[in-house]
Amino acid sequence: MDGLWIISAVVISFGITAISGIWLLPILRKLKFGQTILDIGPKWHKNKQGTPTMGGLMFIIGVTVSVVVSYMLLRFNSPLGERPDSPMIKARLLYGLMLAIAFGLIGFADDYIKIIRKHNEGLTPRQKLLLQTMFGIIYLLLLYISGSRSTVLTFPFLGSIDIGILYYPFALFAILALSNAVNFTDGLDGLLSSVTFVVGIAYMIITSILQMWEMGIMAAAMAGGCLGFLIWNFYPAKVFMGDTGSLFLGGLIIALAFGTGLPVYIVLIGLIYVVEAASVVIQMTYFKLTHGKRIFKMSPIHHHFELCGYSEVQIVVAFTLVTAVASVLAIWAVRLL
Repeated sequence: MDGLWIISAVVISFGITAISGIWLLPILRKLKFGQTILDIGPKWHKNKQGTPTMGGLMFIIGVTVSVVVSYMLLRFNSPLGERPDSPMIKARLLYGLMLAIAFGLIGFADDYIKIIRKHNEGLTPRQKLLLQTMFGIIYLLLLYISGSRSTVLTFPFLGSIDIGILYYPFALFAILALSNAVNFTDGLDGLLSSVTFVVGIAYMIITSILQMWEMGIMAAAMAGGCLGFLIWNFYPAKVFMGDTGSLFLGGLIIALAFGTGLPVYIVLIGLIYVVEAASVVIQMTYFKLTHGKRIFKMSPIHHHFELCGYSEVQIVVAFTLVTAVASVLAIWAVRLL
């Protein structure tokens, strides 16, 4: 019966997100909320100049409504109160959604400043990091107060280790790294939404195995929202999600990683996010150490493959398949717990 509310979360989120594009896109065009394309990017991306951005509002609305409605349906039709961990999981769902919305607001501010300035520079990196750090600390504090106090890290196929007080610096670093890694992945039409759709499906299965139906609602809503957004965002994109959408998705993925109690598993499930972020770090480090030399033609790595001659669709399909394979491994590891 609980699975019914998971399905409802997918349907509600997909429907609201897909339909909202019908009225949101004309508004974004009328307000001239178009994307500014950097000159340093692939030259053919200049054709995307002026494409409406901040489309992430579509699935922010869809996911939020879906989570609230589906949770209420689950709450009133399922004996959650009989489970001793229900209040704690409920808190993880609530605070996770709050974190995602907070990160989405950071992205909204960044996008809005870019639009007003008509330049691809919004909040400074330091301002973004400061805000992400503040919201990350608040999120971890709320989890602690709600009873989520385990300092054990579980590694896929390897076992667990209690790292004690070091868990909290690790958790904050993971929150900051993951939110920015997800943001780096948003660089091609349909890339982030396709990869994150698969991540959502993976977490739907994992939460089902763990019987964490509340967190399953969030995973389902995220998957449905990404699928609804793909109608508008797949190549050639009619709208971009902007940092409004990518940072919101980063917040949801953080919430799922910590909400399931398996934050390290995101290294497998979100393998593409990790590779994208790693490519940026490697490129910058190598550039500084070698006084201007590069390992990749361009970073993040999806641009490297573009410059190697692969089409956007080919890269999106390949990265999505890699995510699917890595997610299967993660699901297998969860079943072995």
